[in-house]
Amino acid sequence: MTDPEFMDRAEILLKAVEANCDRINDSTDADIDNQRTGGMVTLTFPNRSQIIINLQKPLQEIWMAAKSGGYHYKFNSDQWMDTKGQGEFFASLTRDASAQAGEPLTFTA
Repeated sequence: MTDPEFMDRAEILLKAVEANCDRINDSTDADIDNQRTGGMVTLTFPNRSQIIINLQKPLQEIWMAAKSGGYHYKFNSDQWMDTKGQGEFFASLTRDASAQAGEPLTFTA
């Protein structure tokens, strides 16, 4: 994948995360504060825990840090997959955000 292709795909992911937060805030009591600075999105939950998603351009990866740990994702033909076999990005974000919010949430691509 070229660097411009990576940036295009990564931008789609970051915008999807932001749109999911807006949808969740409109339809639940989760109250996720999402702030974007360049290639990084920080999700802050009412209990002050955070999930941080950021781009690692030189590696063409997206990294996610949550209470459960740190994860690295590479684009694999049609989705972002964990480099250590821990699953797809949005499934992992759903799991971790639900745990940190204390209620079931759903993030989709």
